[in-house]
Formats: sequence, C-alpha cells, structure tokens
Amino acid sequence: MQSTSTPLETIDRPFITWQRIIDWAQEHYRCRTFSKDERIPARPGLLYLVQKGSVRLVGSAQVSAAAKPSKSTDKTTEEAFLGFVGAGQPFELVAQSPFSLQAYAHADQTHVVWMYWHDLDNWPHFRREILDAFRYQHQRKLLWLSTLGQRRTIDRLLGFLTLLIEEFGEPYVGEGEPDLVRGYRLPWTLTHAQIGSAIGSTRVTVTRLMGKLRSKGLINTEDDNLICLPAKSTPQKTKNQKQEIEDSLDDDEDSLDDDEDFMNEEDSLE
Repeated sequence: MQSTSTPLETIDRPFITWQRIIDWAQEHYRCRTFSKDERIPARPGLLYLVQKGSVRLVGSAQVSAAAKPSKSTDKTTEEAFLGFVGAGQPFELVAQSPFSLQAYAHADQTHVVWMYWHDLDNWPHFRREILDAFRYQHQRKLLWLSTLGQRRTIDRLLGFLTLLIEEFGEPYVGEGEPDLVRGYRLPWTLTHAQIGSAIGSTRVTVTRLMGKLRSKGLINTEDDNLICLPAKSTPQKTKNQKQEIEDSLDDDEDSLDDDEDFMNEEDSLE
C-alpha cells in the first residue's frame, strides 16, 4: 500500500505497527487462516486485512431479464469474478438487495485479520494508509469499468489481463538468463470460466481468444498455467506488423462474436 507518512513513520509501519495489529488480532481472536477456495465468512460493516496469500472477490445478483423465470433460475445464482485482494491490502463487503458479495481464499494458507472501523483509532497513521489503499482500489475499478466498456470481447479480455498483471504481476526470467526479465505473470491461476464471468463472456470464447492472443505473442503461459504478459521486445514490432496483428484479431473477433451470440441465443431458448 502507498503511504503518505513521514520517512520515520514509513519505516515504523511495516516492522512495528503491522506487528502490533497482528498481535492485537491474535489476542482478540480476530484472525484466521483459510485454505484455497475456502469461503471467508465476511460480513458488511467490518474491515478486513489480508496479511498473507490472496482473496478472490465475487459478486452475484438475484436479477433476471427473462420473460418467464423458471424455478431453477430462482435457485441458481451465477457468480461474477470481481478481482483480487493481495497481501497487505484491505477490503470490505457491501450488501444491497438483490446484490451480494462474497470473499474466498484464492491461495492456500491465506491469513486474514478483521476489525471494526473504530478499532483503527489505535493506529491513526495506519488508518490513513487504509483510506489511501481504498482510494487506490477505487481508481483501479474505474480503469476496470473502462476496460469492460470495450465493444470487442478480445479487447475486454486483453485489457482485463493487463490490469490484473499490472497490479499483481511478478517478474519472471529466462532459464538460461536469470538477469533478463521476460515479462510479468500473475502469481495465482485463474480459470477461463472466472475470466469469462469478469468480462461478460463464456468459457469457450475465452479459451479460443486466449489461444489467439498466445499465437500473436501478446500473452503466454508459464509453469502451472500462470498467465503472463511478455516484456516489450527490442526492436519493437514495426507498424506494419502491429497492423497485421490487429487485422487478424479483428477478423477472428467477428467470427467469435457470431459464435457467442449464437450460444447466448441457445441459452435463452433453454
């Protein structure tokens, strides 16, 4: 998290203040470690801090534009991936019918601390850092909304992956060249179904578009299917090469949009 404290206070926070908060949480039974994909029993009105690991936020809504909602539709709620909260970051959940948010541990051994907002009165400088962190998250969500507003699915996909890796990505290097950064990758796996729910697409379409982005060298996967953005190569692609890639993506996107529209029509018929 970004800090607006003085240099002395900046040094104090990671080594002293944070440890005091952890000790306080343990004394008041306000901390817990979660396994991968375990639901975090978070509720509105509380502040949560991720000490270790990663938290996955998902949203759901009991709304439907179907003309004749069926009983199965009433009972089944589709969850949409809303983003990650990494170590050292805060989060809170809101509740407003018919919308609801849930939090899950996205990595094993995810450690979460929770408290009431007035508990931050004990650490005024840390309270300011928490507010700065929420302001940063708000700014990132505006970028996310801008990405999701793109017409083409492939633009939403690439923009979504770019924003995620910009925020949480870790550098990866070549096996024979440890000093050469090949690009940046997500430290956790993300399924095509989760990506599809985030960008308003289907798993099948995401899988096909991911293959197209890989074939053009715009993304790649490393190790355990971790999604990566390669570093910009030098010399950079010429304008003609870039135009060829964009034209190719345009052609494929048109056909993929037709496939997705057809699939959506089938869903509505069901």
